[in-house]
Amino acid sequence: MAAPSLHAQQGAPAARRAVLVRRVRLLAAATITYNVVEAIVAITAGAAASSTALIGFGLDSVIEVSSAAAVAWQFAGRDPQAREKVALRVIAVSFFALAAYVVVGSMRALTGNGEAEHSAVGLVLAALSLLVMPLLSAAQRRAGRELGSRSAVADSRQTLLCTYLSAVLLVGLGLNSLFGWSWADPVAALVIAGVAIKEGREAWRGDACCAVPVNAGRPPTVQSADACACGPGCSCCLNEAK
Repeated sequence: MAAPSLHAQQGAPAARRAVLVRRVRLLAAATITYNVVEAIVAITAGAAASSTALIGFGLDSVIEVSSAAAVAWQFAGRDPQAREKVALRVIAVSFFALAAYVVVGSMRALTGNGEAEHSAVGLVLAALSLLVMPLLSAAQRRAGRELGSRSAVADSRQTLLCTYLSAVLLVGLGLNSLFGWSWADPVAALVIAGVAIKEGREAWRGDACCAVPVNAGRPPTVQSADACACGPGCSCCLNEAK
């Protein structure tokens, strides 16, 4: 079989990049659609049950929409790389806004300004998100890393955060429903705020872990931390070929 021409070899990376850009756009659209529905359900149910954690979860969905929209805006331009810093800033500010709201609401709940009630809708929503979000986050991360986009990887971390928050929310709502521990709801919300602050700081610095490996544009492989441009303590370079 004849070897491919030099032109064909040079054209492959560009073709693959076009596929990845389309994939990132589709994933952003899917994220926005799911989170709009999630936000409406969570905030409505949270208001009905006076649940700070559930309202905070719904607001995180709103922030996930803004994060995905920032990534969609970035990749709608002719030069996505030039828009990346702005997209990261939008994602970071969104995290900080969520943390501020949740901390205030949690403090109010812990000082006796309203106790959370049982919410069957909230429990079902948290369980559903616990199933959906890991799959969506993994797809975003793979596309973002291969494309070499820090903002796409940062958005995947926002989606992964939603997975953690779903678990925290499920525990908080469950303890309140089973044992009447109303304090579990605002405590769960404070955990949400703490994680949001951490992720916001990393997005602001542009620390999208291993977002731009040296071999960007090729399938991710097991690489050293230096080769992956990882920050201190980052271990995501290992076993990324999964």
